[in-house]
Amino acid sequence: METMPPTATPATLPENARRTPPVWLVTLLVCAGQFLVVLDVSVVNVALPSMRTGLGLSELGLQWVVNAYVITFAGFMLLGGRVADLFGRKRIFVVGLTLFTVASLAGGLAREPWQLIAARAVQGIGAAVLSPATLTILTTAFPAGPARTRAIATWTAVGAGGGAVGGLVGGVLTEYLSWRWVLLINVPVGALVLAGALRWLTESRRGEGRRLDIPGALLVTAGLALVAYGIVQTESDGWTSATALLPLAAGLLVLLAFVAVEARTKAPLMPLTLFRLRSVYAANSAMVLAGAAMFSMWYFLSLYVQNVLGYTPLEAGLSFIPHSLSIVLGSKIAPRLMKRAGAKTLAVTGALVSAAGMLWQGQMDADGTYLGTLLGPGILMAFGAGLTATPIASIATSGAAPSDQGLVSGLINTSRQMGGALGLSILSTVAATRIAADHGGRAAMAAGYGLAFEVGTAVLLASVLLMVLALPRRPEDAHHD
Repeated sequence: METMPPTATPATLPENARRTPPVWLVTLLVCAGQFLVVLDVSVVNVALPSMRTGLGLSELGLQWVVNAYVITFAGFMLLGGRVADLFGRKRIFVVGLTLFTVASLAGGLAREPWQLIAARAVQGIGAAVLSPATLTILTTAFPAGPARTRAIATWTAVGAGGGAVGGLVGGVLTEYLSWRWVLLINVPVGALVLAGALRWLTESRRGEGRRLDIPGALLVTAGLALVAYGIVQTESDGWTSATALLPLAAGLLVLLAFVAVEARTKAPLMPLTLFRLRSVYAANSAMVLAGAAMFSMWYFLSLYVQNVLGYTPLEAGLSFIPHSLSIVLGSKIAPRLMKRAGAKTLAVTGALVSAAGMLWQGQMDADGTYLGTLLGPGILMAFGAGLTATPIASIATSGAAPSDQGLVSGLINTSRQMGGALGLSILSTVAATRIAADHGGRAAMAAGYGLAFEVGTAVLLASVLLMVLALPRRPEDAHHD
Protein backbone atom coordinates (compact mmCIF):
# COMPACT_ATOMS: atom_id res chain seq x y z
CA MET A 1 0.00 0.00 0.00
CA GLU A 2 1.34 3.43 -0.91
CA THR A 3 1.76 6.08 1.73
CA MET A 4 0.46 8.85 -0.57
CA PRO A 5 -2.17 8.76 -3.33
CA PRO A 6 -0.86 9.08 -6.88
CA THR A 7 -0.74 12.58 -8.29
CA ALA A 8 -4.03 13.30 -10.00
CA THR A 9 -7.14 15.34 -9.52
CA PRO A 10 -9.70 13.88 -7.10
CA ALA A 11 -12.26 13.53 -9.85
CA THR A 12 -10.02 11.21 -11.88
CA LEU A 13 -9.30 8.84 -9.01
CA PRO A 14 -11.33 5.72 -8.26
CA GLU A 15 -13.09 5.68 -4.90
CA ASN A 16 -10.64 3.25 -3.25
CA ALA A 17 -7.65 5.31 -4.33
CA ARG A 18 -9.18 8.54 -3.03
CA ARG A 19 -9.71 6.90 0.35
CA THR A 20 -6.34 5.14 0.68
CA PRO A 21 -5.15 6.09 4.18
CA PRO A 22 -1.58 6.68 5.32
CA VAL A 23 -0.14 3.47 6.74
CA TRP A 24 0.52 5.13 10.08
CA LEU A 25 -3.21 5.74 10.41
CA VAL A 26 -3.98 2.07 9.69
CA THR A 27 -1.42 1.10 12.33
CA LEU A 28 -2.95 3.50 14.84
CA LEU A 29 -6.47 2.19 14.31
CA VAL A 30 -5.72 -1.51 14.53
CA CYS A 31 -3.34 -1.08 17.48
CA ALA A 32 -6.02 0.90 19.32
CA GLY A 33 -8.41 -2.00 18.78
CA GLN A 34 -5.85 -4.52 20.05
CA PHE A 35 -5.05 -2.30 23.04
CA LEU A 36 -8.70 -2.35 24.14
CA VAL A 37 -8.89 -6.14 23.81
CA VAL A 38 -5.77 -6.79 25.92
CA LEU A 39 -6.52 -4.03 28.41
CA ASP A 40 -9.85 -5.59 29.33
CA VAL A 41 -8.20 -8.83 30.41
CA SER A 42 -6.48 -7.02 33.30
CA VAL A 43 -8.20 -3.66 33.84
CA VAL A 44 -11.01 -5.09 35.96
CA ASN A 45 -8.70 -6.69 38.54
CA VAL A 46 -8.17 -3.57 40.64
CA ALA A 47 -11.90 -2.77 40.41
CA LEU A 48 -13.02 -6.19 41.72
CA PRO A 49 -13.46 -5.20 45.40
CA SER A 50 -15.51 -2.17 44.35
CA MET A 51 -17.59 -4.35 42.00
CA ARG A 52 -18.23 -6.75 44.85
CA THR A 53 -19.47 -3.94 47.10
CA GLY A 54 -21.53 -2.27 44.38
CA LEU A 55 -23.30 -5.36 43.05
CA GLY A 56 -23.10 -7.76 45.98
CA LEU A 57 -20.87 -10.28 44.19
CA SER A 58 -19.70 -13.29 46.17
CA GLU A 59 -16.01 -14.06 46.71
CA LEU A 60 -16.13 -16.81 44.10
CA GLY A 61 -18.49 -14.86 41.88
CA LEU A 62 -15.75 -12.28 41.37
CA GLN A 63 -13.73 -14.71 39.28
CA TRP A 64 -16.52 -14.93 36.71
CA VAL A 65 -16.12 -11.23 35.98
CA VAL A 66 -12.67 -12.23 34.72
CA ASN A 67 -13.41 -15.75 33.49
CA ALA A 68 -16.53 -14.93 31.48
CA TYR A 69 -14.35 -12.69 29.31
CA VAL A 70 -11.35 -15.00 29.12
CA ILE A 71 -13.28 -18.20 28.32
CA THR A 72 -15.30 -16.73 25.45
CA PHE A 73 -12.24 -14.85 24.20
CA ALA A 74 -10.20 -18.06 24.08
CA GLY A 75 -13.01 -20.26 22.78
CA PHE A 76 -13.91 -18.07 19.81
CA MET A 77 -10.46 -16.68 18.91
CA LEU A 78 -9.61 -19.25 16.23
CA LEU A 79 -13.07 -18.92 14.71
CA GLY A 80 -12.63 -15.14 14.69
CA GLY A 81 -9.54 -15.43 12.51
CA ARG A 82 -11.31 -17.60 9.95
CA VAL A 83 -14.36 -15.34 9.87
CA ALA A 84 -12.10 -12.38 9.08
CA ASP A 85 -10.44 -14.25 6.20
CA LEU A 86 -13.78 -15.31 4.75
CA PHE A 87 -15.99 -12.26 5.14
CA GLY A 88 -13.44 -9.46 5.04
CA ARG A 89 -11.00 -8.11 7.61
CA LYS A 90 -12.44 -4.58 7.75
CA ARG A 91 -16.01 -5.84 8.06
CA ILE A 92 -15.16 -8.24 10.87
CA PHE A 93 -13.02 -5.60 12.62
CA VAL A 94 -16.05 -3.31 12.62
CA VAL A 95 -18.42 -6.07 13.78
CA GLY A 96 -16.09 -7.19 16.57
CA LEU A 97 -15.42 -3.64 17.78
CA THR A 98 -19.13 -2.80 17.73
CA LEU A 99 -19.99 -5.91 19.76
CA PHE A 100 -17.16 -5.19 22.20
CA THR A 101 -18.22 -1.57 22.66
CA VAL A 102 -21.92 -2.30 23.13
CA ALA A 103 -21.11 -5.05 25.65
CA SER A 104 -18.84 -2.62 27.53
CA LEU A 105 -21.74 -0.19 27.79
CA ALA A 106 -24.04 -2.94 29.07
CA GLY A 107 -21.47 -4.04 31.65
CA GLY A 108 -20.90 -0.50 32.85
CA LEU A 109 -24.64 -0.03 33.38
CA ALA A 110 -25.23 -3.46 34.99
CA ARG A 111 -27.47 -3.52 38.07
CA GLU A 112 -27.23 -7.22 38.87
CA PRO A 113 -24.23 -9.58 39.03
CA TRP A 114 -25.55 -11.76 36.19
CA GLN A 115 -25.88 -8.72 33.94
CA LEU A 116 -22.22 -7.83 34.46
CA ILE A 117 -21.04 -11.40 33.90
CA ALA A 118 -23.19 -11.77 30.76
CA ALA A 119 -21.82 -8.49 29.40
CA ARG A 120 -18.26 -9.66 30.02
CA ALA A 121 -18.98 -12.89 28.13
CA VAL A 122 -20.26 -10.93 25.12
CA GLN A 123 -17.22 -8.65 25.41
CA GLY A 124 -15.05 -11.74 25.11
CA ILE A 125 -16.81 -12.82 21.92
CA GLY A 126 -16.33 -9.34 20.47
CA ALA A 127 -12.63 -9.45 21.42
CA ALA A 128 -12.22 -12.88 19.81
CA VAL A 129 -13.67 -11.53 16.56
CA LEU A 130 -11.74 -8.27 16.72
CA SER A 131 -8.25 -9.35 17.76
CA PRO A 132 -7.30 -11.66 14.85
CA ALA A 133 -8.57 -9.06 12.36
CA THR A 134 -6.24 -6.41 13.78
CA LEU A 135 -3.12 -8.38 12.90
CA THR A 136 -4.26 -9.49 9.45
CA ILE A 137 -5.24 -5.91 8.53
CA LEU A 138 -1.79 -4.78 9.59
CA THR A 139 0.09 -7.45 7.64
CA THR A 140 -1.89 -6.70 4.46
CA ALA A 141 -1.31 -2.95 4.82
CA PHE A 142 2.49 -3.31 4.66
CA PRO A 143 4.63 -5.12 2.09
CA ALA A 144 6.84 -7.92 3.38
CA GLY A 145 10.10 -6.60 4.77
CA PRO A 146 11.36 -4.24 7.48
CA ALA A 147 8.26 -2.01 7.38
CA ARG A 148 5.95 -4.93 8.12
CA THR A 149 8.31 -6.20 10.82
CA ARG A 150 8.27 -2.79 12.53
CA ALA A 151 4.48 -2.63 12.30
CA ILE A 152 4.09 -6.07 13.88
CA ALA A 153 6.58 -5.13 16.60
CA THR A 154 4.47 -2.05 17.33
CA TRP A 155 1.32 -4.20 17.48
CA THR A 156 3.04 -6.63 19.87
CA ALA A 157 4.32 -3.83 22.11
CA VAL A 158 0.86 -2.24 22.26
CA GLY A 159 -0.60 -5.60 23.30
CA ALA A 160 2.00 -6.05 26.03
CA GLY A 161 1.44 -2.46 27.14
CA GLY A 162 -2.31 -2.96 27.36
CA GLY A 163 -1.89 -5.86 29.74
CA ALA A 164 0.80 -4.08 31.74
CA VAL A 165 -1.04 -0.78 32.36
CA GLY A 166 -4.39 -2.41 33.06
CA GLY A 167 -3.92 -2.24 36.83
CA LEU A 168 -2.97 1.44 36.78
CA VAL A 169 -5.81 2.42 34.43
CA GLY A 170 -8.29 0.44 36.50
CA GLY A 171 -7.03 2.04 39.70
CA VAL A 172 -7.30 5.60 38.40
CA LEU A 173 -10.81 5.10 36.98
CA THR A 174 -12.12 3.30 40.07
CA GLU A 175 -10.59 5.81 42.49
CA TYR A 176 -11.74 9.01 40.81
CA LEU A 177 -14.89 7.92 38.97
CA SER A 178 -16.36 4.47 39.65
CA TRP A 179 -15.70 0.80 38.94
CA ARG A 180 -18.23 1.18 36.13
CA TRP A 181 -15.78 3.33 34.20
CA VAL A 182 -13.30 0.49 33.72
CA LEU A 183 -15.93 -0.72 31.24
CA LEU A 184 -17.57 2.55 30.19
CA ILE A 185 -14.22 4.03 29.10
CA ASN A 186 -14.31 1.57 26.19
CA VAL A 187 -17.43 3.26 24.79
CA PRO A 188 -16.00 6.65 23.68
CA VAL A 189 -12.66 5.10 22.69
CA GLY A 190 -14.39 2.29 20.79
CA ALA A 191 -16.71 4.74 19.03
CA LEU A 192 -13.76 6.88 17.94
CA VAL A 193 -11.82 3.89 16.60
CA LEU A 194 -14.99 2.60 14.91
CA ALA A 195 -15.52 5.90 13.11
CA GLY A 196 -11.90 5.86 11.94
CA ALA A 197 -12.17 2.26 10.76
CA LEU A 198 -15.30 2.94 8.73
CA ARG A 199 -13.68 5.97 7.14
CA TRP A 200 -10.12 4.81 6.53
CA LEU A 201 -9.68 1.04 6.52
CA THR A 202 -9.87 -0.76 3.20
CA GLU A 203 -11.37 -4.22 2.75
CA SER A 204 -9.37 -7.37 2.13
CA ARG A 205 -10.20 -11.04 2.30
CA ARG A 206 -9.09 -14.47 1.22
CA GLY A 207 -10.27 -18.03 1.60
CA GLU A 208 -13.46 -17.95 -0.43
CA GLY A 209 -15.23 -21.25 -0.24
CA ARG A 210 -13.86 -22.13 3.19
CA ARG A 211 -16.31 -23.38 5.77
CA LEU A 212 -16.69 -22.15 9.33
CA ASP A 213 -16.45 -24.56 12.21
CA ILE A 214 -19.07 -22.87 14.37
CA PRO A 215 -19.99 -26.13 16.18
CA GLY A 216 -16.34 -26.53 17.19
CA ALA A 217 -16.16 -23.01 18.66
CA LEU A 218 -19.41 -23.47 20.58
CA LEU A 219 -18.39 -26.87 21.94
CA VAL A 220 -14.94 -25.87 23.18
CA THR A 221 -16.29 -22.72 24.85
CA ALA A 222 -19.24 -24.53 26.47
CA GLY A 223 -16.98 -27.37 27.64
CA LEU A 224 -14.50 -25.02 29.30
CA ALA A 225 -17.28 -23.02 30.95
CA LEU A 226 -18.89 -26.17 32.38
CA VAL A 227 -15.58 -27.48 33.72
CA ALA A 228 -14.80 -24.10 35.31
CA TYR A 229 -18.30 -23.95 36.86
CA GLY A 230 -17.93 -27.47 38.26
CA ILE A 231 -14.59 -26.57 39.86
CA VAL A 232 -16.15 -23.50 41.47
CA GLN A 233 -19.01 -25.59 42.91
CA THR A 234 -16.57 -27.85 44.75
CA GLU A 235 -15.80 -25.03 47.19
CA SER A 236 -19.30 -24.91 48.64
CA ASP A 237 -20.55 -28.44 47.97
CA GLY A 238 -17.43 -30.64 47.89
CA TRP A 239 -15.89 -32.77 45.15
CA THR A 240 -18.39 -35.62 45.62
CA SER A 241 -21.54 -33.50 45.30
CA ALA A 242 -23.82 -33.77 42.28
CA THR A 243 -23.71 -29.99 41.79
CA ALA A 244 -19.95 -30.26 41.19
CA LEU A 245 -19.67 -33.64 39.49
CA LEU A 246 -22.48 -33.13 36.98
CA PRO A 247 -21.07 -29.95 35.37
CA LEU A 248 -17.55 -31.40 35.49
CA ALA A 249 -18.68 -34.58 33.74
CA ALA A 250 -20.81 -32.63 31.27
CA GLY A 251 -17.89 -30.33 30.49
CA LEU A 252 -15.56 -33.24 29.82
CA LEU A 253 -18.15 -34.89 27.58
CA VAL A 254 -18.63 -31.66 25.63
CA LEU A 255 -14.85 -31.34 25.19
CA LEU A 256 -14.72 -34.95 23.93
CA ALA A 257 -17.51 -34.07 21.50
CA PHE A 258 -15.37 -31.13 20.37
CA VAL A 259 -12.48 -33.50 19.63
CA ALA A 260 -14.83 -35.80 17.69
CA VAL A 261 -16.17 -32.89 15.63
CA GLU A 262 -12.64 -31.66 14.86
CA ALA A 263 -11.65 -35.15 13.69
CA ARG A 264 -14.53 -35.35 11.21
CA THR A 265 -15.16 -31.85 9.87
CA LYS A 266 -13.58 -30.77 6.59
CA ALA A 267 -12.51 -27.37 7.91
CA PRO A 268 -11.71 -27.91 11.61
CA LEU A 269 -11.22 -25.03 13.98
CA MET A 270 -8.28 -26.93 15.49
CA PRO A 271 -6.82 -29.50 13.07
CA LEU A 272 -5.88 -32.47 15.23
CA THR A 273 -3.12 -33.49 12.81
CA LEU A 274 -1.07 -30.53 14.09
CA PHE A 275 -0.80 -32.24 17.46
CA ARG A 276 1.27 -34.99 15.88
CA LEU A 277 4.10 -32.45 15.96
CA ARG A 278 6.11 -32.66 19.14
CA SER A 279 6.68 -28.93 19.11
CA VAL A 280 2.93 -28.21 18.98
CA TYR A 281 1.62 -30.61 21.60
CA ALA A 282 4.48 -30.07 24.04
CA ALA A 283 4.50 -26.27 23.81
CA ASN A 284 0.72 -25.95 24.06
CA SER A 285 0.59 -28.33 27.05
CA ALA A 286 3.32 -26.33 28.78
CA MET A 287 1.52 -23.07 27.99
CA VAL A 288 -1.75 -24.34 29.50
CA LEU A 289 0.02 -25.14 32.79
CA ALA A 290 2.11 -21.95 32.80
CA GLY A 291 -0.97 -19.86 31.99
CA ALA A 292 -2.94 -21.57 34.78
CA ALA A 293 -0.36 -20.44 37.31
CA MET A 294 0.71 -17.03 35.99
CA PHE A 295 -2.64 -15.61 34.85
CA SER A 296 -4.02 -15.50 38.41
CA MET A 297 -1.15 -13.42 39.78
CA TRP A 298 -2.80 -10.03 39.18
CA TYR A 299 -6.17 -11.26 40.41
CA PHE A 300 -4.98 -12.37 43.85
CA LEU A 301 -2.56 -9.48 44.31
CA SER A 302 -5.39 -7.01 43.60
CA LEU A 303 -7.59 -8.66 46.23
CA TYR A 304 -4.73 -8.90 48.75
CA VAL A 305 -3.58 -5.29 48.61
CA GLN A 306 -7.13 -3.92 48.89
CA ASN A 307 -8.94 -6.44 51.10
CA VAL A 308 -6.03 -7.17 53.45
CA LEU A 309 -3.60 -4.25 53.29
CA GLY A 310 -6.31 -1.62 52.80
CA TYR A 311 -4.93 0.01 49.63
CA THR A 312 -7.19 2.29 47.66
CA PRO A 313 -7.78 1.31 43.98
CA LEU A 314 -5.29 3.99 42.87
CA GLU A 315 -2.65 2.82 45.34
CA ALA A 316 -3.19 -0.75 44.15
CA GLY A 317 -2.71 0.30 40.52
CA LEU A 318 0.43 2.27 41.33
CA SER A 319 1.85 -0.62 43.34
CA PHE A 320 1.79 -2.83 40.24
CA ILE A 321 3.93 -0.50 38.09
CA PRO A 322 7.19 -2.39 38.88
CA HIS A 323 5.43 -5.67 38.06
CA SER A 324 4.25 -4.24 34.73
CA LEU A 325 7.70 -2.91 33.82
CA SER A 326 9.23 -6.29 34.72
CA ILE A 327 6.95 -8.29 32.42
CA VAL A 328 7.58 -5.85 29.56
CA LEU A 329 11.34 -6.02 30.17
CA GLY A 330 11.27 -9.81 30.20
CA SER A 331 9.31 -9.87 26.96
CA LYS A 332 11.68 -7.40 25.28
CA ILE A 333 14.95 -9.16 26.15
CA ALA A 334 13.64 -12.70 25.59
CA PRO A 335 14.44 -12.75 21.82
CA ARG A 336 18.07 -11.74 22.49
CA LEU A 337 18.49 -14.29 25.25
CA MET A 338 16.99 -17.00 23.04
CA LYS A 339 19.84 -16.54 20.55
CA ARG A 340 22.39 -17.22 23.29
CA ALA A 341 20.73 -19.80 25.52
CA GLY A 342 18.20 -21.42 23.22
CA ALA A 343 14.40 -21.32 23.42
CA LYS A 344 13.96 -24.37 25.65
CA THR A 345 16.56 -23.28 28.20
CA LEU A 346 15.09 -19.79 28.39
CA ALA A 347 11.52 -21.09 28.78
CA VAL A 348 12.59 -23.34 31.68
CA THR A 349 14.65 -20.56 33.28
CA GLY A 350 11.81 -18.05 33.03
CA ALA A 351 9.30 -20.45 34.55
CA LEU A 352 11.69 -21.25 37.44
CA VAL A 353 12.21 -17.52 38.13
CA SER A 354 8.46 -16.99 38.16
CA ALA A 355 7.94 -20.05 40.40
CA ALA A 356 10.47 -18.68 42.90
CA GLY A 357 8.52 -15.42 42.99
CA MET A 358 5.22 -17.24 43.46
CA LEU A 359 6.58 -19.34 46.33
CA TRP A 360 7.92 -16.18 47.98
CA GLN A 361 4.60 -14.40 47.46
CA GLY A 362 2.80 -17.32 49.05
CA GLN A 363 4.32 -16.38 52.42
CA MET A 364 2.21 -13.18 52.63
CA ASP A 365 0.32 -12.41 55.82
CA ALA A 366 -2.09 -9.81 57.18
CA ASP A 367 0.78 -7.52 58.31
CA GLY A 368 2.58 -7.42 54.98
CA THR A 369 4.36 -4.35 53.63
CA TYR A 370 4.98 -3.18 50.09
CA LEU A 371 8.76 -3.45 50.22
CA GLY A 372 8.83 -6.62 52.29
CA THR A 373 5.89 -8.54 50.83
CA LEU A 374 5.00 -7.30 47.34
CA LEU A 375 7.90 -5.72 45.48
CA GLY A 376 10.48 -8.52 45.37
CA PRO A 377 8.24 -11.50 44.60
CA GLY A 378 6.14 -9.42 42.21
CA ILE A 379 9.16 -8.49 40.12
CA LEU A 380 10.33 -12.12 39.99
CA MET A 381 6.90 -13.45 39.00
CA ALA A 382 6.37 -10.86 36.29
CA PHE A 383 9.92 -10.97 34.88
CA GLY A 384 9.82 -14.76 34.69
CA ALA A 385 6.44 -14.65 32.95
CA GLY A 386 7.86 -12.24 30.38
CA LEU A 387 10.83 -14.51 29.71
CA THR A 388 8.71 -17.65 29.33
CA ALA A 389 6.00 -16.76 26.80
CA THR A 390 8.16 -15.87 23.77
CA PRO A 391 10.35 -19.02 23.69
CA ILE A 392 7.34 -21.33 24.16
CA ALA A 393 5.56 -19.61 21.26
CA SER A 394 8.74 -19.86 19.17
CA ILE A 395 9.02 -23.60 19.84
CA ALA A 396 5.34 -24.13 19.04
CA THR A 397 5.74 -22.64 15.56
CA SER A 398 9.20 -24.10 14.83
CA GLY A 399 7.94 -27.41 13.43
CA ALA A 400 4.81 -26.19 11.64
CA ALA A 401 4.57 -25.65 7.90
CA PRO A 402 4.54 -22.01 6.70
CA SER A 403 0.86 -22.33 5.82
CA ASP A 404 0.09 -23.34 9.43
CA GLN A 405 2.11 -20.65 11.21
CA GLY A 406 -0.87 -18.38 11.81
CA LEU A 407 -3.03 -21.22 13.09
CA VAL A 408 -0.32 -22.49 15.45
CA SER A 409 0.24 -18.96 16.77
CA GLY A 410 -3.48 -18.73 17.44
CA LEU A 411 -3.39 -22.10 19.21
CA ILE A 412 -0.66 -21.02 21.63
CA ASN A 413 -2.56 -17.85 22.51
CA THR A 414 -5.73 -19.88 22.99
CA SER A 415 -3.88 -22.34 25.24
CA ARG A 416 -2.61 -19.49 27.41
CA GLN A 417 -6.10 -18.01 27.81
CA MET A 418 -7.76 -21.38 28.42
CA GLY A 419 -5.12 -22.36 30.97
CA GLY A 420 -5.59 -19.02 32.69
CA ALA A 421 -9.37 -19.44 32.90
CA LEU A 422 -9.21 -22.95 34.35
CA GLY A 423 -6.33 -22.01 36.65
CA LEU A 424 -8.26 -19.06 38.03
CA SER A 425 -11.23 -21.33 38.76
CA ILE A 426 -9.06 -23.85 40.61
CA LEU A 427 -6.95 -21.37 42.56
CA SER A 428 -9.96 -19.22 43.51
CA THR A 429 -11.66 -22.32 44.87
CA VAL A 430 -8.52 -23.20 46.85
CA ALA A 431 -8.34 -19.68 48.29
CA ALA A 432 -12.05 -19.48 49.11
CA THR A 433 -11.98 -22.87 50.86
CA ARG A 434 -9.07 -21.78 53.07
CA ILE A 435 -10.73 -18.43 53.85
CA ALA A 436 -13.97 -20.15 54.85
CA ALA A 437 -12.13 -22.71 57.00
CA ASP A 438 -10.46 -19.87 58.92
CA HIS A 439 -13.81 -18.07 59.38
CA GLY A 440 -12.95 -15.03 57.30
CA GLY A 441 -11.17 -11.84 58.29
CA ARG A 442 -7.95 -10.23 57.11
CA ALA A 443 -5.69 -13.02 58.38
CA ALA A 444 -7.87 -15.68 56.75
CA MET A 445 -7.89 -13.83 53.42
CA ALA A 446 -4.10 -13.46 53.50
CA ALA A 447 -3.75 -17.18 54.22
CA GLY A 448 -6.18 -18.07 51.41
CA TYR A 449 -4.47 -15.90 48.83
CA GLY A 450 -1.06 -17.17 49.97
CA LEU A 451 -2.21 -20.78 49.56
CA ALA A 452 -3.35 -19.95 46.01
CA PHE A 453 0.19 -18.76 45.20
CA GLU A 454 1.71 -21.89 46.73
CA VAL A 455 -0.55 -24.16 44.68
CA GLY A 456 0.24 -22.02 41.64
CA THR A 457 3.93 -22.66 42.32
CA ALA A 458 3.32 -26.41 42.16
CA VAL A 459 1.43 -26.03 38.87
CA LEU A 460 4.25 -23.95 37.43
CA LEU A 461 6.84 -26.51 38.51
CA ALA A 462 4.77 -29.18 36.74
CA SER A 463 5.01 -26.98 33.65
CA VAL A 464 8.81 -26.86 34.09
CA LEU A 465 8.98 -30.65 34.30
CA LEU A 466 6.93 -30.96 31.14
CA MET A 467 9.19 -28.48 29.35
CA VAL A 468 12.33 -30.37 30.37
CA LEU A 469 10.95 -33.74 29.29
CA ALA A 470 8.95 -32.85 26.17
CA LEU A 471 10.03 -29.59 24.54
CA PRO A 472 12.41 -30.12 21.59
CA ARG A 473 15.79 -28.48 22.08
CA ARG A 474 16.40 -27.87 18.39
CA PRO A 475 14.00 -27.00 15.53
CA GLU A 476 14.94 -30.18 13.68
CA ASP A 477 13.65 -32.21 16.64
CA ALA A 478 10.20 -30.61 16.46
CA HIS A 479 8.74 -33.35 14.26
CA HIS A 480 9.98 -36.24 16.39
CA ASP A 481 7.73 -37.82 18.98
